[in-house]
Amino acid sequence: MTWGRVLFFTAAGNVVTGKGANFLVPQPVLRVAFRSAFRTLLSEGYAPQRDSSALLGGVGSANFDGLMGRQWLHAKRAIVNLRKGQTVGKLVKEITVAAKMGGGDPEGNARLHAAIEKAKKASVTRDVIERGIAKGTGSGSEKMHLDHVIFEGYAPHKIAVIVECMTDNHQRITPEIRYLFKQGVLGTAGSNKFLFDHVGLVEAHHADRSIDLEGVAIEAGANDFEALAHAQNDDIPEGSNGARFITERTAVHAVSVWLKQHGWSVITSEIGYTAKTFPELDEAARAQVGEFLQVLEDHDDVQRVWAAVK
Repeated sequence: MTWGRVLFFTAAGNVVTGKGANFLVPQPVLRVAFRSAFRTLLSEGYAPQRDSSALLGGVGSANFDGLMGRQWLHAKRAIVNLRKGQTVGKLVKEITVAAKMGGGDPEGNARLHAAIEKAKKASVTRDVIERGIAKGTGSGSEKMHLDHVIFEGYAPHKIAVIVECMTDNHQRITPEIRYLFKQGVLGTAGSNKFLFDHVGLVEAHHADRSIDLEGVAIEAGANDFEALAHAQNDDIPEGSNGARFITERTAVHAVSVWLKQHGWSVITSEIGYTAKTFPELDEAARAQVGEFLQVLEDHDDVQRVWAAVK
């Protein structure tokens, strides 16, 4: 098997040095991990070149010398653009999926409305949003076929996980998700869904912190609720009254409409999974599970990750 070397960079664009900072990984993994990076570099005008020193047995100090000068600036720019590109790509895909599942009218599709609002906050242009909707509804020239694929398994420390994907390549997504579960266990269909409730989820916030959330949940038609803070969802402004309302799957749109009519800003409106129980984890275990879930979230085709962890 061909192996490749991976260099890690800090958010500031500085290469991480020292023992254990460089990792050798199988070449197929490089294709998974850096697909988005490759597209970003091409959009920046970089031309791909073969570099034999990136293969096992050909890495020398000259490679590190080559990172000096303006290439540091290029590394910074690539990292920033990669993160921005990943965010925009996820938002546009969410718009496409929402339009495919509930139609292209935001007023009649609460999930689409929430996705568009998030995209606007991330400075996604109107044209890109409209193209995403057209792809989902099949009304534009750029039609997209997406399969909804669900994976079930366990993160480290036996934390139950459900991963929802929207992909245009069913044969590709399965081995890639299987590899991402290398530190956990990828199960079969139905292996852990019984550990979750399949419900409607609406997350929203209101400027008035004195509002009684229980009263709001009853009037909106939700079955249950829980308070949400900015630390739990960064779409909720600090100091605001945030909440997650749990509804029947058929009541998601009605609850979202009621909240919007009464001054709430809806940031999430969807059908999802909530765990029935949450195993106790210490800080070290929680950090390990968090890293595992983040790797899943970063995959281009992953739309939602549901886990039995708070």
